[in-house]
Amino acid sequence: MILPMIASVFLIIAIVCFLNLTPQQITQDLSSVVSKKPNIRDRARALRAGKKKKGLGAKLEYLQSALKACGKEGMFTFVCSSALVLFAVGAVVAVLINNVFLIPALSVAFAMIPFVYVRNIINIYEKQTKEELETALSIITTSYSRDGNIIMAVQENLPHIKPPLKECFTAFIGDAMAVSSSVKQALYNLKKKVDDEIFREWVDTLIQCQDNQEMKDTLQPIVSKLTDVRIVNSELNTMMSAVRTEYYTMVGLVVGNIPLLYVLNKDWFHTLIFETPGKIVLGVCGIVIVVTYFFMLKFTKPVEFKR
Repeated sequence: MILPMIASVFLIIAIVCFLNLTPQQITQDLSSVVSKKPNIRDRARALRAGKKKKGLGAKLEYLQSALKACGKEGMFTFVCSSALVLFAVGAVVAVLINNVFLIPALSVAFAMIPFVYVRNIINIYEKQTKEELETALSIITTSYSRDGNIIMAVQENLPHIKPPLKECFTAFIGDAMAVSSSVKQALYNLKKKVDDEIFREWVDTLIQCQDNQEMKDTLQPIVSKLTDVRIVNSELNTMMSAVRTEYYTMVGLVVGNIPLLYVLNKDWFHTLIFETPGKIVLGVCGIVIVVTYFFMLKFTKPVEFKR
């Protein structure tokens, strides 16, 4: 078992060296394969529908932009390269254990390891951002409602704002006072820095306030939406944690039954591991586990406000 595994590792390394593959080239090729370049008709439909792009290409674009916001843009190339290598490793492992029916499940499962790790980093960053967003927008809105000057309001409260939002508002001050003479343009630039629908609504209202100061009264209700979303997510997370625990328990029981079967009935274990029908059953179980894992992530993700 060890010798074939070592030989497979050297084979993968030899292929990479022979093809002169680099992490940057792998990332570019992967992005070009999964990302379909939209034509004029697709762009027009997207604008009319107001919908976000879907598919694997859109998810990779989101991952790249999220890592850039986290200050870890260079990790995207490493993640894509690692995923491709682990995809091959999963296929090799399935072949080494003499069960080709496990190739789809093991390949996808191994390839998802870097993405799951990076997703956890992004989730921690987004959680910190949303927690600070509620406080930052609240104190800035209070100062702006009193003075009517958004630059002074941000400058007054900048020492009380924590990263990563502090860098965004610091850039806004520099943009408004040095680079751009237009506060509106600086606000448009600020709007792109935080991926949050409530924040974008707040900035849009601030832009309108530059022409109509009476719109200031609508800022505080917008900030209150952050509190509502936080409360809903807190309650939802308590409920979904039980769902995630049940899912992982069921997966553990399915996988744990394999060695348990060896203790209970060695003939059944032999059929499951070494006979073709048993190998097919293991392959189907592996695919079901991978597919249900994606569904579990989809249905237990936090609530997002949408206008």
